[in-house]
Parts: sequence; structure tokens; C-alpha cells
Amino acid sequence: MAPSQRFANYPGAKEASAAALEYKPEDNKNPALRGIPLVIASTLLSNSSILQRFFWANAKFGEPKLIPDLSDVPWRLMPDVIPLSDGVSTQSMLPFGPELTQPRPADLPCRFYSVADYHALYKSGELTPLQVTEALLPLIRRDVRPESKYAVAWIQTKPDEVLAAAKASTERWAAGKQLGILDGVPFGVKDDVDVEGFISTRGMRVNKSERFFNTPATKTEWPARKMMEAGAIMMGKMNQHEVGMDTTGCNPATGTPTNWYNTSYYPGGSSSGAGSALSGGIVPITVGTDAGGSMRIPPAFCGVFGLKTTHHRTCALNSSMAIAGPMTATVADLTIAYRTMAVTDESHPTTSMFSVSLPPDPSAKKYIGIHREWINRSDPEVRAVFDAAVAHLTSTGYEVVDIQLPYLVQGQLAHGATCLSEAADEARSRAQDPTRWLHLLNYPNRILIATGSQTPAEDYLKYNQIRQVVMQHLAFLFERYPGLLILTPTTPLAGWPIRQGDAKYGFSDGNLTIRNMTYAWLANTTGCPSVTCPAGYVNPKHGEGKLPVGLMAVAQWGAEEQLLAFARDTEKYLEEVYPGGRLRPAQWADVIQIAREKEDAAGASTGSDAVKGGDLENSVIPAS
Repeated sequence: MAPSQRFANYPGAKEASAAALEYKPEDNKNPALRGIPLVIASTLLSNSSILQRFFWANAKFGEPKLIPDLSDVPWRLMPDVIPLSDGVSTQSMLPFGPELTQPRPADLPCRFYSVADYHALYKSGELTPLQVTEALLPLIRRDVRPESKYAVAWIQTKPDEVLAAAKASTERWAAGKQLGILDGVPFGVKDDVDVEGFISTRGMRVNKSERFFNTPATKTEWPARKMMEAGAIMMGKMNQHEVGMDTTGCNPATGTPTNWYNTSYYPGGSSSGAGSALSGGIVPITVGTDAGGSMRIPPAFCGVFGLKTTHHRTCALNSSMAIAGPMTATVADLTIAYRTMAVTDESHPTTSMFSVSLPPDPSAKKYIGIHREWINRSDPEVRAVFDAAVAHLTSTGYEVVDIQLPYLVQGQLAHGATCLSEAADEARSRAQDPTRWLHLLNYPNRILIATGSQTPAEDYLKYNQIRQVVMQHLAFLFERYPGLLILTPTTPLAGWPIRQGDAKYGFSDGNLTIRNMTYAWLANTTGCPSVTCPAGYVNPKHGEGKLPVGLMAVAQWGAEEQLLAFARDTEKYLEEVYPGGRLRPAQWADVIQIAREKEDAAGASTGSDAVKGGDLENSVIPAS
């Protein structure tokens, strides 16, 4: 059955061979390195191409070229399958209905604030954007002492510009000229997303002797730009795992953001600051990037939502894996943020081709595709949460179909090596001295990216033949089961515990990293959209506080609205059916209440002198 949607760059539907569909996972044998052994190994490997090639081979990155059935498969260098707009303008967003614009019931247990809550407060005059911003700034600034416990989720902010934007929004509201539902709503932007005037440090230690750290961005990437044009207040740039190259969020240079559900566990990476700030209640929306789960693993670990869009949907990053998009605390906000960011840039030759993603037909069958052997790789407690969610979904009309997916082992290896190869190219371009291109990175990333730099062209091309086979098989499944959602846990792990001492140098545990990305890589390699939703909680093995477990769906290219509908069903399940309902972290910050109390204490003052503790220049992690 051919797809009803017209696509550019469609891979064509072709079922993979029986050999490709065989799933034979093996335990990985990458050495885990910490402390002084990490420093020594990193130093030696950084200066030895022989060691780099050994690590590359040990990671099995050369195995894909041994696959015998790829000789006639074309190389697929970019997964940019574009649902065509057929000449219809996509400058208009889908409307925001009352399900998005009305605040949730006040008596909803463990309620997270949403865009609608801020909008209602501003509309009633109870609070202003300036008052909310003045309450927020002390919570996120890194240049004040004592530093707020929530501030580690952020890297840099410009308080004077933030206050100016909040004042302008407040004046628009006072004049009845607000720009829409996002006007005055605070949000954050991951540090690797360019914002004009900011230096995108990408979570690296700042070295002012390097040109890179003295070169502010000259434009704002489209997703952040559209949020700002809608009146949302960009509070600052958010912390991340250094250059996005792991899935924990551990960062010795800029600090490790907190997992507020259980502080003994990592928040996930690489969008660690975003996951932390959302679960901690600081902001309702963040902009992140995702090349291998970076906008889905942190939300899964932190109990919130993330939408990895169709490749190039919101902006065309210089990557065959990475996209930029929204992470939020509620599905309503995920929908609002997505529709705002996905307004196409008519001046861009690629993004201007995209059609508007439309909600699914309510009468259409709703298929869930499950690859049983793949799912069984999850920890038992994660699998239990997954099974309970699936059982509920099937009781509400979803139909489960058993599927198989090709090259799940080799495809993940190809994904990892491709990401590291692209990261090596970026790392070289950042260094003034090309002979010392690794010195800007921390010890774990020197190992990872130096290893990735050894990828031969022949192997890289084989990776892209695997990509083509996987994309063709997905097209086959989507045509056979229209509206199919491929369902997995977001990560097979019930959280990643923090080990004492890792904060000094970081650590490298390739085996656990690969395992953590067992499911996330598929959407990046194929360019398909994917959403993660909190679906339940498990008891921890360390510390206090239950750990969230994410449920992830992958859909056909262009089907973001179908994923959002699925996320609404999952959110309803968590809130209304799951035993105990949705949980909120014990140290969740009630920003609105903080703003109210601040105004009461200040006698309802509307001045901006409440922000104290430092001057109004950039609040940036100092070089060291």
C-alpha cells in the first residue's frame, strides 16, 4: 500500500532480507575508564593513532563492512525524507485549541505548570512576565553567591537582556497587545543551539585564548528564534554533556545538572540541563538537540517529554543525525512548542519544502509495532512498566503487531561511529591549532572523538548502506500498517547511578553508553520523528526517590502530530490510570508561588531592582 503523503527523498518500501532481520546481540567489550587511569589513557590515545585504531576496532566499528548483502545497496548519506507541502504555505501554525490553552485542573495531583498557566496569570493581571522573570533569575544565575541549587542546569544568561525582554512583554500585556499564548513564558536553550550574541560553548571548559570562545553567534537557530518571536523569554543557555558526546550529563567543567527525582542518579544526556530544569519546575519549555537520544534520554530519566522531529523539520543542522526541537513538562506544551518551532523558514531550500504535520484521523486504526527480542534487552523493572503501558493502550483501541527490524546490532554500531566521525570534524574546526585539536575536550571525549576520527571512508559508506536498508524496511512497515508506531522503552536502564569521584575528570563507559542508546539511535539514523513520555516509576537501588521510566514511539516521516496524539494518550494513562499517578520531585520549584511571595514581600513593586548578587553582564562559567 503506497503512502498517501507525497515525499521528497523517499527511500522506497522494501522488506529486509531474513539475514538482515536476525538479531544476535553480543556484550560489548570496551574498557570502562575513570580517575587517573582515564587521564593516562586519554593522554596516550590522544597522541597515538595506533591506539586510536585499536580502540576503534575494539568497539567493533569495522564489523558493518563485513556484511555480505550490501554490495548493491545505494549509499544513503542523509535521512532527509520530506513530506511535501505541494505548494501550500506552511507559514501558519495549526490552531491552538482549548485543550492547549486552558490550564489543567487546579486539583490535579503533582501538577506541572504549563504555558496555559502563565498565560492565565498574565491575562488576569495576577502576575506579570517581569515579576516571573525577577523570581526566576536568582534561581538560574551562575555568578551569584550562594548559587541556587537549580543553577547548575544553566551555563550562561544575560540578565539585562532577559529583564528587557520581560519588561517589553509586560508592556504588551498592559496595552492589550500581547503576541499570543507564549508571550512572557520563560524558556531555555541548550548551549549547542546558537542564539545571537551568545558563545555556544557546548559544555566545554572556556579557554579565552582560543578564537572559538571569543566568537559570539551572529544568528539565532530557527526553533529558538520562533519562540522568541512569539514573545517567549529566553532565560539563558542550558548546561549539557560536553559537545553532546554521552548520555549521562556528567560534566567536570560546567557541573552536572541534578536529577530531581533522585539526586543519586544522572539526569541523562546530552540535554542534561534541559531535563533537570523541566523536572525541577524552573521552565515549562526548552530547546534541545538530539543526535542519538539527547532529547529523549534526559526527559526519560527526568520524567518529562521530548519530541525528536523529522530530520531537518525545524532547521537543517550540519549533521546526518542531529535535529533541534522541544522538550517540555506537559504534552500541551510539547504541542505548542512544536507547532511554533515547525513553522517553516520559507527562505531555506530544505525546510521550506515541509508540509504541515496533521493530526491522525480519529477513525484510523492505531497500530503499535513491537520487536519482542529487542524489547527483552531492557532491565526487568523497565520491561514491567513498558508492558503495563502497552496493556492499557491496547485496552483503549491500539492494536499490537509483532515486527522485526533489520541490522539492530550493526545499525547501532554504524550510528555510533557516524556520530563520532561528525564530532571529530567539528572538534577540528573549533581549534586554532589543528595539531592540538583534542585539547579543548575533556578526557572522556578525547578518547571517544579521537577513536571516531579513525573511521575509514569505506566503513563510512557501509554505514550509509545500512541506513538505506533500515529506512526501506521502515517504509515497508509504514505502508503495510498505516499509522504504525514502533514502540520501545526510551532506554533499557532504570536510571544511571552516579559514582563517587566521577565529577573530577568525568568517565568513559562505552558499554553502558551503547546499552543506554539501544533504542534511541533508530530515529536518528532513519530521520523518523520520535517522542518520549513518562510511563511509570521504579524503586531505586541508590538514594531516595523513585526513578521515572520513559515510553518511546517512532513514527513515519512527518507524523509529529500523530506522536503528539500518542503522547496525550500516555499522559492521560500516567495521570489517571497508573497506580499513584504522575509523581513530581520532592524539590520541585514552585516558580509561580515564589513570584507571588516575592511580590507580596516587595509590596507589589514592579521594579527590576529585585535581582541582586552581581552586575548585569553575562553570567558565564569562568575559564579555569
